[in-house]
Amino acid sequence: MRTVLIKNAQIVNEGTITIGDVLIEKDRIAEIAPSISVKNADTKVIDADGFYLIPGMIDDQVHFREPGLTHKATIKTESRAAVAGGITSFIEMPNTVPQATTIDLLEEKFAIAAKDAHANYSFMFGGTNDNLSEILKVDKTKVAGLKLFLGSSTGNMLVDNPAVLEAIFSKTDLLISTHCEDETTIKKNLDAAIAVYGDAIPIEKHPEIRSEDACYISSSQAIALAKKTGARLHVFHLSTAKETKLFDKKKDLKDKRITAEVCVHHLWFTDEDYPLKGTKIKWNPAVKTKKDREGLWKALNEGRIDVIATDHAPHTLEEKDNVYTKAPSGGPLVQHALEALFEMHRRGYITLEKLVEKVSHNPAILFEIKERGFIRKGYKADLVLINPNAPWTVTKENIAYKCGWSPFEGTTFRARVTHTFVNGHLAYENGSIAQTSHAERLTFNR
Repeated sequence: MRTVLIKNAQIVNEGTITIGDVLIEKDRIAEIAPSISVKNADTKVIDADGFYLIPGMIDDQVHFREPGLTHKATIKTESRAAVAGGITSFIEMPNTVPQATTIDLLEEKFAIAAKDAHANYSFMFGGTNDNLSEILKVDKTKVAGLKLFLGSSTGNMLVDNPAVLEAIFSKTDLLISTHCEDETTIKKNLDAAIAVYGDAIPIEKHPEIRSEDACYISSSQAIALAKKTGARLHVFHLSTAKETKLFDKKKDLKDKRITAEVCVHHLWFTDEDYPLKGTKIKWNPAVKTKKDREGLWKALNEGRIDVIATDHAPHTLEEKDNVYTKAPSGGPLVQHALEALFEMHRRGYITLEKLVEKVSHNPAILFEIKERGFIRKGYKADLVLINPNAPWTVTKENIAYKCGWSPFEGTTFRARVTHTFVNGHLAYENGSIAQTSHAERLTFNR
């Protein structure tokens, strides 16, 4: 399929919603107009009357588990789930097995994605206490950025040496993304809980162990260091209202040196959901209070938070179904993120224009991704059609994740992704994921 005409869509793009047509030729958007005529008999015409057309979501934080943890997920399985959910590009994290903390190991992941990814892809390079020389070899024009774990992580990826941190912040010209939770605070809280409960700590204690203080201490330290060194800092998955006050409300994202992300689960769930969902909603940072959720939405709308992502991090049900100290944190989200966000739009939390800004435009601007994230003539045709009035319920039978479960099971969404285009090709259409991939490695205007 090389030519597609989408007609009568409600085009959500760059702060407006307009009804019009979009012509796709080969891998690019060829024309955008109130009305476009069919130019040849081979054109596939999609009548999108009543549907929204948005730029594909760019998910700046996923864990697709390959290499080394492929019993949970693979780049192929999770990118297929992603396109089913309207995510056309992803940036994957370095804490795989082995960890992507050398150039050679990072390129091995790119090679897997080149063969298997169904959505456009890039990867974060992983920082440690002892790989600064390798960090300085990374070409910022070819890699999304640098990921630092400033809270507990697997293996040796916890960067907790202050001198090393300052050296990294001072010397790299990569965009630095951070997981911010203070390890000392968490350890103290965890030890106190174990003293009372042993391994069987109630899941409701999770946001007390990985507390507001743990998040705020770490985020504020990272921001202070970025201001001191001039580093370009992006703080991942804010989970507390208190943290949002650390970020400013500049309207032009290009003027910001310090930016923030929030994830879908922190915008949807609260600590009131732990009794029902249990360890299925055990994430790091923890899902916290209703007050925190409302504070995150407020910060998102006023511009303190710049990006919405998923932090998609699947585990098997067998792994999740463990006592607190043994149940891993993380859950699958890429297939249902956009539909959950559309549901929150219906509930009045965010306008569609703002939603598209946070999931598509801003990730493209922030990471300086070339020719994606907008519906513009000449840009790559990464597009998503959404029917806002097609209620459906998440069940095990319609889940695409390799792990086979979702924290949204039993939830009915009123909107549904119907078509996902990746580089002009239909990667997903009405419940069917294409067998052939047309994904590309992301490139950057740096």
